[in-house]
Amino acid sequence: MSERSLPIALPDATARGGFLTLLFKETLRFWKVSMQTVMAPVVTTLLYLMIFAHVLSGHVDVFPGVAYGAFLLPGLAMMTVLQNAFANSSSSMIQSKMTGNLVFMLLPPLSPAEIVGAYVLAAVLRGTLCGAAVLLVGSWFAPLALAHPLAILAFAAGSAAVLGALGLIAGVYCDKVDQLAVFQHFVVVPLTFLAGVFYSVHSLPAFWQAVSHLNPVFYMVDGFRWGFFGASDVSPWLSFAVVAACVVAVGAWALLLLRSGYKLRH
Repeated sequence: MSERSLPIALPDATARGGFLTLLFKETLRFWKVSMQTVMAPVVTTLLYLMIFAHVLSGHVDVFPGVAYGAFLLPGLAMMTVLQNAFANSSSSMIQSKMTGNLVFMLLPPLSPAEIVGAYVLAAVLRGTLCGAAVLLVGSWFAPLALAHPLAILAFAAGSAAVLGALGLIAGVYCDKVDQLAVFQHFVVVPLTFLAGVFYSVHSLPAFWQAVSHLNPVFYMVDGFRWGFFGASDVSPWLSFAVVAACVVAVGAWALLLLRSGYKLRH
């Protein structure tokens, strides 16, 4: 085989485009089944909105001048963002491990940072797309204000990045789908449901308020809700600091796992 048939510049070009290729693959993976990955979570969340807004309206104390349905909608949207961001990266990693095609991601000249970045960005895209769809459709039932639009985008993207990285970590540690389901149902779901999605933390007894403040997802929900109403249970700057710290900590954990090759290289 001649030298001309194997251009030396090919590996460098592949390295430059590898990140975008992996990001495109991860995005296309969930978009090809958008009825399952986008529409289904939106329908489920809107059912929560219609049922809880009807049953609990007038029975739960929320922010002054804010109807319960309007209070509930941002919390449900953030819950949708977080759960779908986690599901995207975790399911992709576990499927790659189980089907054996993980090698096609490890063989190209992709750095661990590029792999983590592609997985997390795809998770952010899916999570924010689902959350935006919930807000768009839900606003017909509960009109929302937009007090701080940039804060809404920042909290949505940052929070989705945290759960996307956490999903990647869970996918690396788990070997089977049932192990991943345990992680999702006993860690992710309780953290999101107990983060003030359905209630204001100020309505809880002092002990449970303190417990809620130990939940990092609470700060994601509360900061995101502040972006709509300009009112929150804690300082939005504290919420932003917690989310930023979680992005750094969980992202670094995912990066260290990828660099070590733990459960990825046999």
